Amino acid sequence: MKKVVLAYSGGLDTTYCALHLTKDLGYEVHAVIVNTGGFSKEELAAVEARANTLGVASFHILEVLDTYYEEVIKYLVFGNVLKNATYPLSVSAERILQAKSLAEYAKSIGAKAVAHGSTGAGNDQVRFDMIFQTIVPDIEIITPIRDLKLSRQEEIEYLKKHGVSMNFEKAAYSINKGIWGTSVGGKETLTSSDFLPEEAWPTQVTENEAREIKLTFVQGELKGVNGETFENPVNAIQKVQALAGPYGIGRDIHVGDTIIGIKGRVGFEAAAPIIIIKGHQLLEKHTLTKWQMFWKNQLSEFYGNHLHEGHYLDPVMRNLEAFLADTQKFVTGDVRVLLQPYRFTLLGITSDHDLMSSKFGSYGEMNKGYTGEDVKGFTRILGNQTAIFHKVNSDD
Repeated sequence: MKKVVLAYSGGLDTTYCALHLTKDLGYEVHAVIVNTGGFSKEELAAVEARANTLGVASFHILEVLDTYYEEVIKYLVFGNVLKNATYPLSVSAERILQAKSLAEYAKSIGAKAVAHGSTGAGNDQVRFDMIFQTIVPDIEIITPIRDLKLSRQEEIEYLKKHGVSMNFEKAAYSINKGIWGTSVGGKETLTSSDFLPEEAWPTQVTENEAREIKLTFVQGELKGVNGETFENPVNAIQKVQALAGPYGIGRDIHVGDTIIGIKGRVGFEAAAPIIIIKGHQLLEKHTLTKWQMFWKNQLSEFYGNHLHEGHYLDPVMRNLEAFLADTQKFVTGDVRVLLQPYRFTLLGITSDHDLMSSKFGSYGEMNKGYTGEDVKGFTRILGNQTAIFHKVNSDD
């Protein structure tokens, strides 16, 4: 009997896949959930219990939160990556690491196939397939929902026929939770005009009093919150989320171009990612040079887009990560942030590497490194080529 590793979540699609692969195709199914911070212990136990009723040969949880941070999230922070200046790649970054982990697990147990529950309409099918084709190129990729062009109702009827009991009512909003943000999809995100209502957001607003917090970065990594030091930045991220999430911060709708060429909208809430990225970016404005910031902006946008479209294993990504990491040598200091309902304000930074040091002068007031005569000569030289162009091409 051939082994297949199934990317399993316990939802309708992957429940169908597990049963179809065992009952109809005769595979030895090894259901695997890759936890990137979106499941509680209770939720994982419930998912495992359901998997065991479907005839799977094994159920395995890959705990990859630390790996997710070290291999993906860290560089999204270093690059201040927000797709279309809005979205912190909450789902796309997660899918990349999940696909990579599943491929490596399939290789480790000698599986002859990998399977996932993607439809033929979204980005995830491309991300999973590209990673699988690279890491385990010789094994089969099975995608029942996509290949059979199944509707949701057809899946439900199949499961009922085989005695599967679960909640078949489609939730008004689809939720995908992870440490780097939670996506929210519903009828409003299928339009171009509507915004998600208050009840659609998984984290409700329970904090109303303004609160100031302090983020401490060490060489670009978040290592402290409100004076508490965290050896593992994952714990610092979780701390920021716990503090800022109840304010309703980080809610938005991302509008983007899918890999398969259509426009799409998705709601998301990402209090910690947005605050951390914006706080980190402010600290960089003070500690990096103009040209470091310029090239970081160009390369980070490419890095985010390339990751979003499934090209994480392209060697250029390792090149860009080396560049991003190298820029963080002096990105160390504290960032003060004011939390308020539905918004936050970056108040300022303190850093030993602050290039805005008053000992070199104060913008708009005085300088200590040059004279007025120096500026006169400098501006004449700086504008010389432009002046020559206009003299040569003047109509006079």
